Amino acid sequence: MYVFWRKGYLGTSLSDLTEAMGINRPSLYAAFGNKESLFRKVLERYADGPSAYLREALKEPTARQVAERMMYGVVDLGTDPHNPPGCLWVHGMLSCGDPGDPIRQELSARRKSSEASLHKRFEQAISEGDLPADSDPAALASFVVTVNCGISVLAATGATRTELLRVVETALQAWPE
Repeated sequence: MYVFWRKGYLGTSLSDLTEAMGINRPSLYAAFGNKESLFRKVLERYADGPSAYLREALKEPTARQVAERMMYGVVDLGTDPHNPPGCLWVHGMLSCGDPGDPIRQELSARRKSSEASLHKRFEQAISEGDLPADSDPAALASFVVTVNCGISVLAATGATRTELLRVVETALQAWPE
């Protein structure tokens, strides 16, 4: 997971993977099929591990707390010294230039799924009176995902935790009251 996270999908070679796992190529193929199949397994592990905060954020009692947990969560993830900076799936997406690439399509589908979950959660917040009735849940979901992706890119390119927290604080000033 960490090799893909540091190098992106396309930047990771089979030699990188076999060296990190301490196995040879035939063993990698026997265990995972191919690099693409291994990356998909890595995405599942990442979703259940380092980025589980995204799923957990949806359980927060208010829409603002959902957004806060997601934004502060990506700052924590991207600046944790035990992790490569940024986000695995953002690194993966940025390394796949061809729109027809199956990995790019997979990562895009995951982003859309995350955005759809947020959209649904924000619709719930409107119906519960937690967000103003004239709020646009789709736009709010897109806003949170965009801020999170931007924070991840900034973290990957050397932004400090302090700089990233300022981004979160500024973004949250735009949250509907």
